[in-house]
Amino acid sequence: MSDNPALSVILPASNEEAYLGDCLTALLAGDPVPGGAEVIIVANGCRDSTADVARGHADQALAAGWALRVIERAEGGKTGALNAGDAAARGKLRAYLDADVIVSPPLMADLTRALMARDGPGYASGTAIIPTPGSRITRAYARLWQRLPFAQGDAPGYGLFAVNAAGRARWGEFPDIISDDTFVRLQFSPDERIGLAATYRWPMVEGWSRLVRVRRRQDAGVTQIAQRWPEILENEGKARLGAGGAARLALRDPVGFAVYASVSVAVRIGRHGAADWTRGR
Repeated sequence: MSDNPALSVILPASNEEAYLGDCLTALLAGDPVPGGAEVIIVANGCRDSTADVARGHADQALAAGWALRVIERAEGGKTGALNAGDAAARGKLRAYLDADVIVSPPLMADLTRALMARDGPGYASGTAIIPTPGSRITRAYARLWQRLPFAQGDAPGYGLFAVNAAGRARWGEFPDIISDDTFVRLQFSPDERIGLAATYRWPMVEGWSRLVRVRRRQDAGVTQIAQRWPEILENEGKARLGAGGAARLALRDPVGFAVYASVSVAVRIGRHGAADWTRGR
């Protein structure tokens, strides 16, 4: 186990006892990371056994050659947890991982190699796979969502993204924002973003009302970035759907399109509501 690992994985976790164990088991069972790795779990504002679940993986981490540390913060808030993890991290490469994501065995090693080979600032992520949702509504929504330009773009980074040292220098502390993943992704132009074939599983919330809540938060996050950092929007680089593209999606999957459209309409109608953090589970 290296005293100065190449990769630090920062994992904020607030009341994630139901998901964190599977996330860490998959992370620590992956292919060896070149130069070594550490995972820093930041249990923030927890009222459950999230921190104990994290500490329960210490033996697996040791056997895998990973360093594992747990930071407990009384305060909630994801960006505060990200900053606490960053302050404790020792690796020049940083990966930021959500507690409900399941990485495939090669992903973290592939991310490390890709970013180590980058001369300038680099951002990387894997290929997200949405596990089959339990509800018919979410299955229809996810089917359509995965065909949107954003979801099909290189390295959208939802649930997991990584940067090299030059990339991490693009911003200081994480600001108090809704959408940390979008904020980071837009620090990089499309040609600085690396999309890898190795996969990770990113679950979508179940049920129409939960989809509306999460989508409202996502839209509010994008709006917040546009208002505070309009200059980084030029890095979006995704194709626009347009009326023709929407029509093609509707013809290809009328049920999925109807569900997606109904969520979009509900979000617009309720846009005046709060956009607090929620996973919607």
